[in-house]
Amino acid sequence: MPATEQPHDPRRRRGSSSPASRSSSRRLRALAAGVVAVGALAAAALPSTATASAGENRDRDRDHGGKGHHWHWPGRYQDVQLLSFNDLHGHLEPPAGSSGRVTELQHDGTTRTIDAGGVEYLATHLREARKGNRYSVTAAGGDMVGASPLLSGLFHDEPTIEALNKLDLDVTSVGNHEFDEGATELARLQRGGCHPTDGCYTDKRFKGADFPYLAANVLDEKTGRPILKPYWVWKKHGVKVGFIGVTLEATPDIVSADGVKGLKFKDEVETINKYARVLQRQGVKSIVALIHEGGFPASSAYNYDCDSPGAGDGISGPIAEIAENVTPKVDALVTGHTHAAYVCTIPDPSGKPRMVTSAASYGRLYTDTTLTYDRWTGDIARTAVQSANHVVTRDVPKARDMTRLIDKWNALAAPIGNRPIGHISADISRDGTESPLGDLIADAQLAHAREQDPKADLALMNPGGIRAPLTYTASAGEGDGVVTYAEGFTVQPFANTVNLQDFTGAQLIQVLKEQVSGANEAAPKILQVSEGLTYTLDLTKSGADRVVTDSVRLDGAPIDPAATYRVATNSFLAGGGDGFPTLGEGANELVGAEDLAALEQYLTANSSASDPIEPPTADRITVVQ
Repeated sequence: MPATEQPHDPRRRRGSSSPASRSSSRRLRALAAGVVAVGALAAAALPSTATASAGENRDRDRDHGGKGHHWHWPGRYQDVQLLSFNDLHGHLEPPAGSSGRVTELQHDGTTRTIDAGGVEYLATHLREARKGNRYSVTAAGGDMVGASPLLSGLFHDEPTIEALNKLDLDVTSVGNHEFDEGATELARLQRGGCHPTDGCYTDKRFKGADFPYLAANVLDEKTGRPILKPYWVWKKHGVKVGFIGVTLEATPDIVSADGVKGLKFKDEVETINKYARVLQRQGVKSIVALIHEGGFPASSAYNYDCDSPGAGDGISGPIAEIAENVTPKVDALVTGHTHAAYVCTIPDPSGKPRMVTSAASYGRLYTDTTLTYDRWTGDIARTAVQSANHVVTRDVPKARDMTRLIDKWNALAAPIGNRPIGHISADISRDGTESPLGDLIADAQLAHAREQDPKADLALMNPGGIRAPLTYTASAGEGDGVVTYAEGFTVQPFANTVNLQDFTGAQLIQVLKEQVSGANEAAPKILQVSEGLTYTLDLTKSGADRVVTDSVRLDGAPIDPAATYRVATNSFLAGGGDGFPTLGEGANELVGAEDLAALEQYLTANSSASDPIEPPTADRITVVQ
């Protein structure tokens, strides 16, 4: 648990209390069920199972409260602590700017922001939370790696896998970003070995993940089998909890074609239901689904109680439909992908409430869920499930082993990462429908494109490719306003190229409509636009009509549907990614340098210590609400 008690704790409203009071509750439940009366029969029936289970799990028995096994005969109910987080994205150091803060709802209805995240603090919080909980398992909901800052991304995320091993992560699902470098690289992260082209970074061979990655719905097209384990069972002293891991079926739409080549992504619900039946046949009746797909809560506050009266629908988005259709055999859902924070119950197909959680992103939160295991049935007593998100505050001691790990990799990255590439006069945010940083990146890509072809007209940048803000406040080794290569890498870590293509005016307008229709209708993806392109986005309308066609102009002139325009995008968008199929239909493609190189070139050419870049005003898209 966090060292500092937060003023608003939704778990308390759900009836959670101190360890002592929870122990009292368990004693009362045991008495009500008649455990005392039948204890002798239970003892006669189960000792061989208990002894075998204790022995077979000795190699993975992480007590976190001491090495010794002080075995005593258990009662009927056993609380199992499930700690979880998601979407770490290799953020070992505290994230900068708004990416390193969470919003907290206060008792009077106001909110405050809290600085959060950093694996040195996450380790301390998780270790404190485990104290006194001998039945504790830690799971994650995918995107542990990928789109990572330079400290991890420069080394193909080996530092993050090492950190997760030290965190005692037990199991995780894959996410879409686990496929950024393809299935072969994902297999290396799981099994270990030096990078095939970069080799070994230290004098020790990379050993890979101590925990299993689960990919139940990711199949090899040739064999039809999952590329990694589909499920895993945690066992301790007769308690068994199965975990099934899936990523979103739409992963091919948001990952480069090379990353998912030779793979097939199956429906999340069908896959989970299939393996829930497999686990049940193996005698595992307590099941948790790790799903890299998420939803959108009504409030951005991490401690918003979406189950409280008047809270509305709790969470919307893809996970709501998934949760409503996943078999009742599954007892809880740990989710991710949307980087949102929520702890909600959604009825399963039988109408019974079931816990669905997400811990935001970048290690800013962790979720503490209590699963009450019934030893008689082998299932979770669903009415007793309690859960809450907790802030990874930075007011606790840093975990020394994590500090050593970060220092080791920082020493290797410093010669590259500390190189200055530009100067800014203030924070440049990535927040908003149109963001100042989005405009800056689009302008940088247009400038680079015009060096390749002076006829380039405009540039479009997907918001999901902007992974962090540029912050003015000094960090280690730099002065205020200096942008280092490491900071630029954190903003654009994907190594996409800047590609130029020809589109008709009609196609260009169709691209803008695809921001709010088709695959992007439920969750719009508003492209960031270069200087000169303007239009109105009317959010009072629905679907493609939200883009006001007559308002689309380039340098003040209406877009001519029959004319040809030279458009710069990153290579991911140029392949039709992120739900923009029309961008995959361009002609006369010209491939330029990497997007980070374009940003570096732009910052270097347009800023200095005496004349830093001002944040763009973000006034190219007029939003009507």
